[in-house]
Amino acid sequence: MTAPARARTSAELIEAEGPVLAHNYHPLPVVVARAEGAWVEDVEGRRYLDMLAGYSALNFGHRHPALIEAAHRQLDRLTLTSRAFHNDRLAEFAERLAALTGLEMVLPMNTGAEAVESGIKVARKWAYDVKGVPADRATIVVAADNFHGRTTTIVSFSTDETARAGFGPFTPGFRIVPYNDLAALEAAVDETTAAVLIEPIQGEAGVLIPDDGYLTGVRELTRRKGCLFVADEIQSGLGRTGRTLAVDHEDVVPDVLLLGKALGGGIVPVSAVVARREVLGVLHPGEHGSTFGGNPLAAAVGTAVVELLESGDFQRRAAELGVVLRDGLTELVGNGVAGFRSRGLWAGVDVDPAIGTGREIGERLMREGVLVKDTHGSTIRLAPPLTVTAEELRSALGALEKVLGA
Repeated sequence: MTAPARARTSAELIEAEGPVLAHNYHPLPVVVARAEGAWVEDVEGRRYLDMLAGYSALNFGHRHPALIEAAHRQLDRLTLTSRAFHNDRLAEFAERLAALTGLEMVLPMNTGAEAVESGIKVARKWAYDVKGVPADRATIVVAADNFHGRTTTIVSFSTDETARAGFGPFTPGFRIVPYNDLAALEAAVDETTAAVLIEPIQGEAGVLIPDDGYLTGVRELTRRKGCLFVADEIQSGLGRTGRTLAVDHEDVVPDVLLLGKALGGGIVPVSAVVARREVLGVLHPGEHGSTFGGNPLAAAVGTAVVELLESGDFQRRAAELGVVLRDGLTELVGNGVAGFRSRGLWAGVDVDPAIGTGREIGERLMREGVLVKDTHGSTIRLAPPLTVTAEELRSALGALEKVLGA
């Protein structure tokens, strides 16, 4: 009888990845084996408070019971048909997601980058079919320091050279303006403009929050100039900021909304383009598609996610706990924290560079049992699951205070 293979340690698993995995990530040296709620556990049984939540993909925590139940129930019935056939879960998902967002039609996809790519295609098609832009002349205005994904088209309008260098030639048709600058945006929009594509809050850039009135100004400008307002809420949406959507803080309704990450409940990749009927109505059979987009398992989990948000409980929780997060960070300003920006349960924290880089702070926090993710320079991002408790938040802030003081 063959003896069972010995379980590999964290160090052995990390070493084993090197020769066989493409090196497109530089993760913290922690190997997660189990998770529940706001906590993860490595292969040796060490527990960590997850203050990243999968870049907002885990807004409802790891293995939320209602989402796990929905997935199990669907796994026992039907997982995939492709869109060659209808399935019995897709209509309800689309109906409830449209109602939640205040829009009318849904194009289901899988990943966030696919939602952005789909939004770009839809905006261009609308420009030709509805606005009357001459063929192949449509432009889309975007913001500097954006992060919309890493496909070849999307990195074509990135200003991050790490994402761009070595991947040209780049896709034309984009104009880049400074974020949070309505005058620059106005100057860039002309008769060829199909859409203005922005993140209501720039996550990868360090949770950059625009001035009050900026989103209202974008909405007014795009309406006046006759182009679409496309809001990428893949990270900022679905409860993260204390409202269903980040644009809700200014009571703005975009023409096109891009969703992903939390829409899959941390179980399956689910994304969507949600828009006015006039906009998504430009698509016809054969012009766009996805074998897995709108699959029954994704639709079942996505519907369960929408149901969690329909009560408003998670949005209220994020708003209330966001005060705890903001107040705790305020106390650290001048004590290792140079500044921060927060909205709901989302914060970009600028650490004094003399104390360490964002990566170094992340490694020190890991040793204290808290997981975060760095971004540029000495900035770290905090985005715990919306299920986190006030006590857990204060514990994470205490760990941050400790590593800054050390």
